[in-house]
Amino acid sequence: MSTGLHAGHAPAVLAFELANRSYFAASISDRGDDFFDQFTDRYNASLAEQEAGICAFYVLVAEDGSVLGRFNLYDLEDGTTRLGYRVAERVAGRGVATANVRELCRMAAAMHGLLTLRAATSHDNAASQGLLRIPEAPTARTWQRRHRSLR
Repeated sequence: MSTGLHAGHAPAVLAFELANRSYFAASISDRGDDFFDQFTDRYNASLAEQEAGICAFYVLVAEDGSVLGRFNLYDLEDGTTRLGYRVAERVAGRGVATANVRELCRMAAAMHGLLTLRAATSHDNAASQGLLRIPEAPTARTWQRRHRSLR
């Protein structure tokens, strides 16, 4: 299971993003060079948002310390959040995203007081479309905002 993001994860998160940049860009828009050029500032801002209770960020870390996936809850407000996630190419198709999103959905209500979880995916992202159909995850049609009551 993933663990809460902290400052010590920064080098592994950056390595994860760089190693998987072209893989991610095949199904979602590329973050752009500015993301990597300003990584430290952005990362620290994310930690500050997490500390303030605005967002909650999780990483799945392999035994060797490398990041295998990121699972994020954005804009925690009024019992609702947006889910975002990405997994490394080397573990894609092995149920890693499904297992971690499922677990995050289960603990979202207890840990963050969430009642509704929203997510979206593109028409071209078949893997995420399938994942978002799991019972614990949001339900709806492709590219529409997906949401599910977590009660």
